[in-house]
Amino acid sequence: MKNAGTTKLSRKPGDPPIATGTDWAKVDALTDAEIHEAALADPDAQPLSVGDTERLTKLVNVKKLRERLGQTQEAFAATYRIPLGTLRDWEQRRKRPDAPARAYLMVIAQDPERVATLLRDAA
Repeated sequence: MKNAGTTKLSRKPGDPPIATGTDWAKVDALTDAEIHEAALADPDAQPLSVGDTERLTKLVNVKKLRERLGQTQEAFAATYRIPLGTLRDWEQRRKRPDAPARAYLMVIAQDPERVATLLRDAA
């Protein structure tokens, strides 16, 4: 299918890899020091400074949180009053939680039982 001058290839699991001309034996032979040196030489792959990390947004891994609590998607969504479709979008990374949702997920991660109790009592 052509779209705006690009061609989308239809690939299926099990298809042979796309030929890139990469010499994987040479790549596998690189030492950690050589990989680090090559990364530093790439202007688009510079490491973040400590000051840059303050701008990053910490996200709760919703799927790992739910699995840690031993709940299905349906049970987690019902317990914490999150629409099931929204939860699935977050878990499958189709969408990112907005700021209030990130805060709510951080609270759930800190004390899931208390949040569940408060929500049950409020009903």
